Amino acid sequence: MTNLPTVSVVVPVYNAAKTLRLCLTSAYAQTHPPLEVIVVDDGSTDGSPAVAADCGATVLVQPVNRGPSAARNAGVAASRGEVVFFLDSDVALAADAVEAALRDLAADPDCGCVYGVYHPDPLIDDGPVERYRVLHIHSALTRAVGPVDSAVFALAAVPRAVLDELGPFDENLRSAEDDEYSERLLVRHRIRLSGAVRGWHDEADRLRPLLGEQYRRAQLMPYSLRNRYRRQGLVLNPTLGVLAAALTVAGLPAALLAATPVPPSPAWWPALLPVLGLTLFVGANLPLARLLRRTGGWRFLGVAVAMHLLVNLAMIAGAAVGLLRALRDPSFGPSTRTRNRPPATVRPADSLEGW
Repeated sequence: MTNLPTVSVVVPVYNAAKTLRLCLTSAYAQTHPPLEVIVVDDGSTDGSPAVAADCGATVLVQPVNRGPSAARNAGVAASRGEVVFFLDSDVALAADAVEAALRDLAADPDCGCVYGVYHPDPLIDDGPVERYRVLHIHSALTRAVGPVDSAVFALAAVPRAVLDELGPFDENLRSAEDDEYSERLLVRHRIRLSGAVRGWHDEADRLRPLLGEQYRRAQLMPYSLRNRYRRQGLVLNPTLGVLAAALTVAGLPAALLAATPVPPSPAWWPALLPVLGLTLFVGANLPLARLLRRTGGWRFLGVAVAMHLLVNLAMIAGAAVGLLRALRDPSFGPSTRTRNRPPATVRPADSLEGW
């Protein structure tokens, strides 16, 4: 393919010194070299700007942390490429990722965004928590390859003309900004998830930070459900699995009571509720369960299922808190609403997502 458009790689960064060098090295090693790599440091305190400068990137420094939307907007405003490739600082690209994205954009002039999938191995392997989470997202992304209704801007190419048309990311959103921008994209453009655009992702390597991240992101779920429930919405956590996680925990008190030998003898059937809930929980995402077992064996599957259950519970708690915040705080959530949006095509019980 000749006459490829020029590409600006925009990397929002917040305390990412651990992975940033790997990320930027991969950006410069592309088969279609970028016109420029712009790192927008979002108030880091760990020396990330120095790492970026040492790698040769153009560094823009935000004096205070304002979130990924503001950082991406600053990077777009400073960039010159015909296509902007958004790259998260914890992702390292395969060498042909940018070229593959450009090829997909050229094949479909109505496509406004092409984004990619994560490799099943972490960028930096720090243990079972990280391996579980990377496999979880890898499984969801690879099964959704093709036309989708949800964009993820961790490794995504967007033509400048589309960015100019749609305007900046909503800076009032520190998460769920992907969903809000997807809504605007779908008014006039298509979104494609490409298996040819690949990268290695670094995830949380301890359980508490992972659960905290899920809890915070899920608070904006009331504003992302519309996009997630479209016919081709990206499914990370099937609705049946979320409901089954709730059933598993809700059934524990009844199960404990049923097991207590206090006359009169209690009914035995409540003891089955957690078992039923856990069975439904695993069955709701069998491809993930198979991948976990195939990758790490039965022991890893058991540990990963327990972590996955906790992630879903953190998501449920976050969504509940987010709903209360939305009812009480008019400034919570998106700062603007796009009136001319395509109608949501809802499919039953298949997509709740806690980013």
